[in-house]
Amino acid sequence: MPPEGGDVEAVAEQVFVALADPTRRAVLAELASGGPATATDLSARLPITRQAVAKHLALLADAGLVTAEPGEGRRVRFRLRSAPMRVAQQFLAALARDWDGPLDRLTRHLGGPDDPAR
Repeated sequence: MPPEGGDVEAVAEQVFVALADPTRRAVLAELASGGPATATDLSARLPITRQAVAKHLALLADAGLVTAEPGEGRRVRFRLRSAPMRVAQQFLAALARDWDGPLDRLTRHLGGPDDPAR
C-alpha cells in the first residue's frame, strides 16, 4: 500500500533526487536489463569505479530504489525495487490532474484552439 499524505511527497522527492544523476540512472538501467548485480559487476559494465558505483548504490538504497541481498561470502547483490517508482508516478499523475483543470480553463479564457470565436 502506498504511503499516505506527505509521505508520498517525501518518497517521490527521494526518487526524483536519485534519478537526477545520469550515473544513477545508468546503474538502474543496468540492474533493469541485467538483473541483480554486485557493485563489482556493475563497475565492469559501466565506465566508473567500484567505489563510485557503491556510493551511487547507497543513495539508490536510501531512496528505496534498490535493495541489498546477501550473496556468497561478503558479496552483496543489489536488486531493483519498483514500489518507490510507482509512488513517484502516482505523485506526478496527481500533479498532472491538478494542473489539467486550471490549464483548460486558462486556454478557454485566452481563446485557445478549441474556441469557436477563432
